[in-house]
Amino acid sequence: MADTVRHVAVISLGGTIAMTAQTDGGATPTLSADDLVAAVPGLAGTGIHVQVHDFRRLPGASLSFSDLFELAATIETLAVDGVVVTQGTDTIEETAYLLDLITTGDMPIVVTGAMRNASMAGADGPANVLAAIRTAASTEARGTGCVVVFGEEIHAARWVRKTHATSPTAFTSYPGPIGYVAEDRVRVLARPDTAPTIDRRSAATSVRTTVFTVGIGDDGTLLQALSDHVDGLVVAAFGAGHVPMACVDALTDLAKRMPVILATRTGSGPVLRQTYGFPGSESDLLARGLISGSTLDPVKARILLHLLLMTGTDKDQITQVFSIVS
Repeated sequence: MADTVRHVAVISLGGTIAMTAQTDGGATPTLSADDLVAAVPGLAGTGIHVQVHDFRRLPGASLSFSDLFELAATIETLAVDGVVVTQGTDTIEETAYLLDLITTGDMPIVVTGAMRNASMAGADGPANVLAAIRTAASTEARGTGCVVVFGEEIHAARWVRKTHATSPTAFTSYPGPIGYVAEDRVRVLARPDTAPTIDRRSAATSVRTTVFTVGIGDDGTLLQALSDHVDGLVVAAFGAGHVPMACVDALTDLAKRMPVILATRTGSGPVLRQTYGFPGSESDLLARGLISGSTLDPVKARILLHLLLMTGTDKDQITQVFSIVS
């Protein structure tokens, strides 16, 4: 920017942070972006110039790929130092990773929200918005990709997960936050590898993908039922990439017809490649044509797979992209 004042855009998508309790007792999105920013104590003292955009008023669970593509296009038009996106926590990890994949440049893009709506005691939205604005305005956060700021911790989109249904400390990541906000200062301690970039403008194909979580006793019947209804599949497997032996034939058939990503349902750690050798082990499944999701959790693997399929990427190219995600 030409002046020394930092400029940040706050874009509201709705979610708990924008919700208030209604007469029937249920909370719904009612607050605008202006309302959210006005409720942040101490913001004026930062000297940061904030512009607001009331983009959507939806629960996080109802956001779509088209909403987020339009959001990315809006972000590209903004002449600011950084962007804060506020939304429902249900899908923050998905929004953050999708934006990480379809946006370019060094400008910080920060996603945040709240676990307690504005009508509740101890509402966490204002503190999260303030920390997010500080992060978006900072030079320290440039080049980190899209991040999630929650509870004054800075999490890389690549690793962040919602790990609790109600706690204000619901967002965690493995191997841990890449930074934090303390005493009004943004401190970035680590920088993740650059994510692959996917050109959303070539996303002309309508596709359907899903995550299938294996459980003890699965016999492959439900996997077979998916074959005519999806264009790509992520298998959330046991441990380091294992499934019941009874599922092997169904997965072998599916892998011949579509890209099938092998991920671990544990939430952290890699899919192995050659440690185990029994039917249904990681080495057996990879030999049958499944694609390793590496350290991507199933939700993130599905976002990447979905975007690649939307842009017409073939199976060999999909395999190549997943091979560089570590």
